[in-house]
Amino acid sequence: MIKRTKLASAINLAIVASITTGAFVTSSAFAAEEKAKVERIEVTGSRIQRQDMETASPVTVIDAAAIKAEGFTSVDQMLQVQTSMAGAAVGSTTNNGSDGVAQVDLRGMGAQRTLVLLNGRRMVNSGSGADSSVDLNSIPVAMIARVEILKDGASAVYGSDAIAGVVNIITKKDFEGFQLDFNGSGTDKGDGENGDVSALYGFNTDGGNYTFGAAYADRRGVIQSDRDWTAPGASSFIPTGTLGGKVQDANGNWVARTTGYDFTKDSFYQTPSERRSLFANMTQELGNDVVLTADAIYTNRRSNQQLAPQPGDIMLNVCGAAGVPAGASCVTLDSAMIAGGIEADEKGLVNYRRRTNDVGPRIYTQDIDTWRLSGGLAGTLDVHTGMNWDLTYTYGKNKANTSVGNSINASDMADSIYANPNAWFSGVPLTDQMANDISYSEDANGGNEQQTLSAGLNGELFDLSAGAVGFAIGAEYRRESGFYNPDPVVVAGESTSAQQDPTDGNYNVISIFQEVSVPFTEKLTGEFALRLDDYSTFGKATTWKIGLTYAATDDLMLRTVAATGFRAPSVSELYGGNSGSYDYLDDPWGNAPDPQILVNRTSDPDLQPEESESYTAGLVYSPNYIEGMSVTLDYWRFKVDNAIARMDTQAGLNACHKFQTTGDKTGEASCEIFKIGANGDLDNLTNALTNVGTQDTSGVDFNLAYSFELIGLDWKVNNDTTYLVNFEQDGEDYTGTIDGNFGAYARVRNNFSLSAGRDDWSVMYFNRYIGEMTDLAEGTNVDSILYHNISGTYHINDMATVSLGIKNFTDEDPVGVSNGSDGGTVPQVYDTIGRTIYGGVTVKF
Repeated sequence: MIKRTKLASAINLAIVASITTGAFVTSSAFAAEEKAKVERIEVTGSRIQRQDMETASPVTVIDAAAIKAEGFTSVDQMLQVQTSMAGAAVGSTTNNGSDGVAQVDLRGMGAQRTLVLLNGRRMVNSGSGADSSVDLNSIPVAMIARVEILKDGASAVYGSDAIAGVVNIITKKDFEGFQLDFNGSGTDKGDGENGDVSALYGFNTDGGNYTFGAAYADRRGVIQSDRDWTAPGASSFIPTGTLGGKVQDANGNWVARTTGYDFTKDSFYQTPSERRSLFANMTQELGNDVVLTADAIYTNRRSNQQLAPQPGDIMLNVCGAAGVPAGASCVTLDSAMIAGGIEADEKGLVNYRRRTNDVGPRIYTQDIDTWRLSGGLAGTLDVHTGMNWDLTYTYGKNKANTSVGNSINASDMADSIYANPNAWFSGVPLTDQMANDISYSEDANGGNEQQTLSAGLNGELFDLSAGAVGFAIGAEYRRESGFYNPDPVVVAGESTSAQQDPTDGNYNVISIFQEVSVPFTEKLTGEFALRLDDYSTFGKATTWKIGLTYAATDDLMLRTVAATGFRAPSVSELYGGNSGSYDYLDDPWGNAPDPQILVNRTSDPDLQPEESESYTAGLVYSPNYIEGMSVTLDYWRFKVDNAIARMDTQAGLNACHKFQTTGDKTGEASCEIFKIGANGDLDNLTNALTNVGTQDTSGVDFNLAYSFELIGLDWKVNNDTTYLVNFEQDGEDYTGTIDGNFGAYARVRNNFSLSAGRDDWSVMYFNRYIGEMTDLAEGTNVDSILYHNISGTYHINDMATVSLGIKNFTDEDPVGVSNGSDGGTVPQVYDTIGRTIYGGVTVKF
């Protein structure tokens, strides 16, 4: 049960009171004179249908024309260039650990805190299995009519996951005719090709429309070392191997390693992917004011990533050393090894490392299917001015088969070393038979399933002097399940990668929600929402939202929203099995032979939901003396408590060390929590998920849009700016910093576009600015960067349209980051591909 402050409880009562009052006086409204019907639409962030798009919550809309003009070939590319994004969401440039997934990270608060909708309904979580967010690869660009980004907490309307906001993807519908689209791109270096082809067909019937589409997209890879700005890698795992950190020189002496391995020759900046999609939308009137609607989508993604050959990190028994069981396999340290300083540790072990180039690079592959089918009935009731009802069912499923080719079985590698020590320690290449003996294909499978049944009613309750009071009420049942089955060798702990257990679990939730929109005066309107969710896992959660809009003048509207939110723990957070992670840590006891220390990461079935509060306040200004201009300015703040996170392992090590060495009782609990044994034994070092995290972020969004005519041309200017005031997580201030582990939190991000056109042609210039930041690891300055794009569109005739553009026109190199996630930078933030030329042809029949 989520606990609330006295203020929150008072607001809850106020909302209930306003709704209850409406229920008492509704009967008198039925006799009111029926007004002329006007078209009302549902806007992202509210279930109340309204006549205009301006609400108390800020919404950014990106239409299909803008997506095409800027050459976006995937949804994640389009979203991550928005100024409201921060952090470092995984996508096409994430080569290590993403499984080809693409996500959105609104405000940098984490992909799991941004809710993704498709046509206003939840999209199934997708990826490699038991996922906590939506893989945007499952939604092809070809089917998108527009994308609406709600930059406000919306749990009171949509439930869990909408802490940072909502991305609502609206698909093409009501289409008539046949359309073919061909798009392609590539870098001026001759790589990184992207191509896609799509077809759209639609027709009208008596009272209905049926729209069908198909799309195919192919993305080719870019190798890191093919960019001249990439610094060579220098890994301590080398192809000839090291024993106790030493290598043999030409004279057979064991000396300290001085060379490193350049892994950039094997790794991608842009990962290859193929996507095949089918989609459909239908609307059909059934009579008696009842309409049947349905949409369906199927996407198959086949993607791969590539990393340097697997590093083998093996602890070998030393013959005759204390602690080695009698009869156990072991290696003998000869006189040259001993003279070089190689010796067994206190457990009788010596470390052997080798980059297994003899086997080949690690090839990660994914074959993932995602289905979603949503259908519903909607109609009207002849009550008052008319009320609308709807009943919908949505089913989504995701199934993934993943593999890692050229993986290494650690047990087999150790056995091979014991059997052939000279072959391994000499530094010469392994025989084909030895390489085959230690390698295998690591195969895993997983999936997600979602079922949602919802019903709603909306319309007008009664009239006030300033207008009608609108309302929406509804109920929803949702079931989520997920699973992930690692390779049996990984489960058994016999791989050179970290051990991992299977994940399997499910939960369900029943929700009741209601909204009212009250025109207090002709200028002041209030929006109130209240939602109750009852989870099978942790119990009940109540969230609310209050929004106010005030039309100060015909040109100026003021708006503000206060809301609470929550995020329910996901299947993997609740039921995920133990998963090992080699974290970079400093062992204060000095026992660990390497800075990468194995940490067992565990889940917790008793996790509670994250809680949040959000506030926005701003204005919309459209001066009547400058036709075509509008300005929006919004302050925002989001606070998250009880965030599901892991505690600081390094802090735990330090505290336990202090207790064990000085007797300081304040660190005693850390030894137990992190399962640290006597004298700093880290064999069972564990970090469990728990509700200990916090986030606090705030900033200002500014938008200027201006359309005008000049010298016979139609001009459009658009400028988006986000100024980050503050971003704190778990007590650490990341404002204005960048790091490969945490992403980028630039103070200033700005997007500017200028377009001009006439009749059949248009051209556009677009630039994207990311402000300077501080390198979190070194405290040094990281320069700002400005990207320039240009594009043009020409309508040949009513049937054909062509477009051409260049991204990163000046071929800016990414900024270096000392603790970058790849290639000495952060590819999720900066362009690592370089100048790209793109174009497309659209043919309509």
